[in-house]
Amino acid sequence: MNSLRHYASTATIAAIAAAVLTLSGCAGMTRQEKGTATGAAIGGVAGAVMGGGALGTAAGAAVGGVIGHETTK
Repeated sequence: MNSLRHYASTATIAAIAAAVLTLSGCAGMTRQEKGTATGAAIGGVAGAVMGGGALGTAAGAAVGGVIGHETTK
C-alpha cells in the first residue's frame, strides 16, 4: 500500500512538472497553439488519473489536445 501511494505521488509530481515545462515554452505560440498544448497537458494528467498507464495518458492527451484546439478557434 505504501509503495502504491509513493508511485501515485511521484507520478503526480512528474505530470505537474511536465505540464509546467511544456507551458513555459508558450511565449511565441498563437492562442490556438496554447489552447492545444494546455488541453493536451490537462487531458494527459486526467487520462493518467482515470485510466492509468501509458494508454490512458496518451488517450487523455489526444482528446484534451483536440478539445483545446477546437475551443480556441
